[in-house]
Amino acid sequence: MEKLAVLLVAAHALADFSLQPDGLARRKKNCRFLLLHAAIHAALTYGILQAWTCWQAPLLVFVAHAAIDAAKQRFGKDSATDFLVDQAAHVLGLLVLAWVLVHAGWLPGFSGVGFKLVVVLAGFIATVQGSGFLIAKFVKRLIEENALSLGGLVNGGKRIGQLERALIFLFILTGQPAGIGFLVAAKSILRFEEAKQQKLAEYVLIGTLLSFSLAVAVASLTRWAMNPG
Repeated sequence: MEKLAVLLVAAHALADFSLQPDGLARRKKNCRFLLLHAAIHAALTYGILQAWTCWQAPLLVFVAHAAIDAAKQRFGKDSATDFLVDQAAHVLGLLVLAWVLVHAGWLPGFSGVGFKLVVVLAGFIATVQGSGFLIAKFVKRLIEENALSLGGLVNGGKRIGQLERALIFLFILTGQPAGIGFLVAAKSILRFEEAKQQKLAEYVLIGTLLSFSLAVAVASLTRWAMNPG
């Protein structure tokens, strides 16, 4: 059951963070686009599970994902808290689904191929892109509350964050966590001038610590998920 649960969550991460372009995300208030997004989740789940006679799994994923996203569109806001609640609801729903599939006998186990590849790919996407969504929403609130104006390249901070989380993911996955120290040192040197401005320094520090913490947490979870037992 553990492998099944891991695969369901991995499929969710891939579909939610990699196969949901900004245009689709913005249009999910429209029922057609919301159902299209849920259908992508269902199709990817069906392909990853490789249980071709188990139509119940993609159907239940479709229904559950559409219902949760519909509730978010109606009652939620574009905030870090709502993002966390939404993702927690999806993961909890998938864990319940894994239990139902096994105990109902619809999908006794996973015997397909590519388990570790799917887990690593999903973990990488969740670390680099998924964490980025949370950080962006959190930092956006900080900027608005403090009336902080930031210059620099368009999406420069976003790209830097993605690269640093990608490196941390690789360091953790290859068993070389000491490399994170060199990354911290390099970033500290490059941000030296910004550190002289208190507000900007605080903003950079909060964003960096959150980015590093999420990257370490998701990468560590990915290592565990590769061999769940």
